[in-house]
Amino acid sequence: MATTDVIFNEAIAFLRSGRTLEAEKALRKLLRRTSDHPLALSILGALLVGAGKHEEAERFLRSALKFNPNAHAALYNHGLALKALGRADEALARFTQALAVSPDDAETLNNRGTVFNDLKNHEAALADFNKAIALQPNYALAHHNRGNALSGLGRYDDALAAYQRTVALMPNFVESWTGAGLCLHKLKRHDESAAAYEAALRINPAFPFLKGILLHQKMLACDWSGTTDLIAEIESDLAAGKPSAEPFGWQGVATSDRSLQRCAEIYCAATFPPNHRGLPPARPDNGEIIRIGYVSGDFRAQATAFLLVGVLEQHDARRFEIHAFDNGWDDGSDTRKRIEAAVYRIVNIRGLNDAQAAQVIRDSGIDILVNLNGYFGDDRNRVFAQRPAPVQVNYLGFPGTLGAPYMDYIVADPIVIPDAQRPFFTEKVVHLPHSYQANDSRRTISDRVFTRTELDLPQDGFVFCCFNNNYKITPQTFAGWMWILQRVPGSVLWLIEDNPLPAANLKQQASALGVDPSRLVFAARIEPDQHLARHRCADLFLDTLPYNAHTTASDALWAGLPVLTCTGGTFAGRVAASLLRNVGLPELVTSSPDDYERLAVELATEPNRLNALRQQLAANRLTTPLYDTARFTRHLEQAYAAMHARRKAGQQPEHLVVSETE
Repeated sequence: MATTDVIFNEAIAFLRSGRTLEAEKALRKLLRRTSDHPLALSILGALLVGAGKHEEAERFLRSALKFNPNAHAALYNHGLALKALGRADEALARFTQALAVSPDDAETLNNRGTVFNDLKNHEAALADFNKAIALQPNYALAHHNRGNALSGLGRYDDALAAYQRTVALMPNFVESWTGAGLCLHKLKRHDESAAAYEAALRINPAFPFLKGILLHQKMLACDWSGTTDLIAEIESDLAAGKPSAEPFGWQGVATSDRSLQRCAEIYCAATFPPNHRGLPPARPDNGEIIRIGYVSGDFRAQATAFLLVGVLEQHDARRFEIHAFDNGWDDGSDTRKRIEAAVYRIVNIRGLNDAQAAQVIRDSGIDILVNLNGYFGDDRNRVFAQRPAPVQVNYLGFPGTLGAPYMDYIVADPIVIPDAQRPFFTEKVVHLPHSYQANDSRRTISDRVFTRTELDLPQDGFVFCCFNNNYKITPQTFAGWMWILQRVPGSVLWLIEDNPLPAANLKQQASALGVDPSRLVFAARIEPDQHLARHRCADLFLDTLPYNAHTTASDALWAGLPVLTCTGGTFAGRVAASLLRNVGLPELVTSSPDDYERLAVELATEPNRLNALRQQLAANRLTTPLYDTARFTRHLEQAYAAMHARRKAGQQPEHLVVSETE
């Protein structure tokens, strides 16, 4: 019978010849004979880390460290195993111990930096990457991870340079191409962003969600070349269960709730899977008070906050205690000040990692946790994945299902989610009696009187406008707009300009469709109250499809500007119909692009008819449900109370309908 020394030497020989499986078998054989061989334990643990068998690796490495607590290799590999298992705090401790033994080990510095990134301590991460690069200037992974830290700090120009350095060292490193693409997106250099994502796609056509990310950049740039084929590929991929698109970008082009649900479920499973960590279910008991937690990255002068701030102010403090968990920042705006005054408390979770943020929410005894971002903006979906509250709700920020098994309800209305569409929402659907969208009846409109001349608009011509984001403008919608302009002589189309690129592309498209590009007029972004005031210089707001105007439609209607929409096949494509019906203007809701285009021309050429609609809007604005913030809040509270009652009774979530009479 071979001795343990013979078996160990055999395992080392296998390792030196690259026969790792035989080495693993030999080491297992040795450890079955004796469990007190620290080197065998350490080497086997390292092999298992390399094979992705992290749970088993962690056990062997922990045993090895009992014999030699200062063994650098065991400490390092134990850190890798713990990191892969999501035990970031323990991994950080192990890498720190390894660096105490060997302070100038670049790989350990790099890996500790990645843990700091995971824990959102990007400054500490940056220090580790800088030191690793000082030790090894051409350490490509450290340059890449440095880019991640800089991106996390919002230093997108510096992050871009780090990613570019990485691809100079490793041209086929997809993650740095996509990191560069994200930085260029943040810098609104959408054509360059698309080029970076195209480079990544050439390297790895199956890289998760990359096709959808590329598509979204092209839509942001209003560069529609190749988008038809790209959309068809994504549809095919989603039908096959492949991770091809992120839900937010896909909403801009998707035409069915079924497709969006498939996209969201694939994305959630890959990116934000349930992560309850074995914690018992949160079951707070706050007596008669229902404790609501709103989680958002947008508690400032931003669209979601503009809609919701009045509701926060109207919540009944005798029945509801409102906590705001802020993943954004204090911008010092009046909106922010109103939010702070309205809620019981506001808690900054931006600097907390997911486990810490979830624990803060759990410790706060929240009964109902509301996700105001979903897959939009500065989300914290991984916090919701840890189930810090017994009832979790998807509302307002993302108009569609999150496809997440840990989200219980989605707040909607019978128009945005008809009963027949319920199967395409993973959450249980809550129907409010009027529009699902909150609105603020205190929203300020500036007294400033704009003139058409100062806005580069014609003094006498008809002004169509659409202040939706560029990515909502599809080739089909734009072609319809150009058809309308051709039939309304002297008319112009007034659009938002975030940067010159999409404006130039749209002018080029107009010319190709036979319309003088000068008939497109672009408006810079200005202060919200002044933006509302300048709506008075437009005659008719033209909506987009398949993704409607949401906050922008509410803005227009609040400012007294009629909105013309076409009902789409998704939640996002039915929002404007909900708003218009709840402000008493159902005649501005069409059911086909042809009817939409025809009605736009009729309204532009029949001034009395349009003026009557404008007068009707003025009369309805403060008397119909859409801007009745107090009534809306009571209905939302009835929904929360029903959710809470089911939980208290031990009942599972179910579809809920809130009636006007409750």
